[in-house]
Amino acid sequence: MKKTIFEITKMDCPSEENLIRMKLDGISSIANLEFDIPNRKLTVFHSGEIDQIEKSVIELNLGGKKISTKQTDQTEFKENKNQKKLLWSVLVINFAFFIIEMTTGIISKSMGLVADSLDMLADSFVYGISLFAVGGTVIKKKRIAKLAGYFQIILAIIGFVEVLRRFFGDEKLPDFSTMIIVSIFALIANGICLYILQKSKSKEEAHMKASMIFTSNDVIINLGVIIAGILVHYLSSNKPDLIIGTIVFILVIQGAFRILKLSK
Repeated sequence: MKKTIFEITKMDCPSEENLIRMKLDGISSIANLEFDIPNRKLTVFHSGEIDQIEKSVIELNLGGKKISTKQTDQTEFKENKNQKKLLWSVLVINFAFFIIEMTTGIISKSMGLVADSLDMLADSFVYGISLFAVGGTVIKKKRIAKLAGYFQIILAIIGFVEVLRRFFGDEKLPDFSTMIIVSIFALIANGICLYILQKSKSKEEAHMKASMIFTSNDVIINLGVIIAGILVHYLSSNKPDLIIGTIVFILVIQGAFRILKLSK
């Protein structure tokens, strides 16, 4: 058995971990994967050469770089029996807030909330891909990833078009209070998701505070929408809402391309 350590510079939150797991799924030489999100390290226990594994990690464009490879006597690994249950929990929370933010975003005319709802949907895709394809083939997982990625891109493009229409049109101001209140609840939901996911880690790796420090895009987006809501109120302009909406749509598309990489 060999033990190879990778540095993954863009592994900021559990969604990147899930993408890596899916990418490496099906490589028979891998015995176990250990993730250290706070320190952005991935440890792979494997037999044979590391070439195929290293190539797969690099293809994800998450800043993966091999640090070391050495022999190890370790042959037993702790399996998290609750992993599927935890993934279901965060999937339900993310999808519920996708519906809440999409609905309130349309009603309050806030593109920031609509865009953030798509970011929640993107996270749902990431967790759902693994859950719905459990026990299935790698080909099945890749097909689901491709559909999810393209669907996400289509929604983001529709969002961009609506942002442009509102930017050049004469639209009513979004409801700033709805933007702020819903985003605060979304912020709390993301914190709960991080906590739930960290429960699946060993105690040495798992402190939610570290994951929060190294940031989740979701938390930053929630804060951005809250600030945009405040600016909408004080400036009496919808431009802050449109700007944060545009930024989030860009992040959603980047996430979609990351998912599409799994289908290759």
